[in-house]
Amino acid sequence: MAVSLRLALVLILAVSLQYTEAWRQMPKLSEKKLCADGECSHPISMAVALEDFYPSDCRFIPIRKGQIIYVFSKLKGRGRLFWAGSVQSGYYSEQEARLGFFPSSVVEETQLLQPGDVEVMTEPWDFYCN
Repeated sequence: MAVSLRLALVLILAVSLQYTEAWRQMPKLSEKKLCADGECSHPISMAVALEDFYPSDCRFIPIRKGQIIYVFSKLKGRGRLFWAGSVQSGYYSEQEARLGFFPSSVVEETQLLQPGDVEVMTEPWDFYCN
């Protein structure tokens, strides 16, 4: 009985730690970003991944060579080397699309969709891990 109670407590602790890690704010990469609109809700461009990218933390998305990425924003200032977008794996993808950051150096823009000339302040939620 004591073993099952300990096991239950360990499981509850593990789940609660995972929950708190999932919605934590990470340091800001930049104060401003360029978008197609004030809400950054429309993609600026489409890009193709030139190489694999394995994220260093939860703000970033994994990218595989050849994947298509919709670019929604480009960070300015000290974070200018990073863009935010969504990887498109295919129509019937195993994973749902997730918005996240990636280095601009691992992709090549292939199609401009809208001008990305609207400067928007980044918000703390831009850098939350989810």
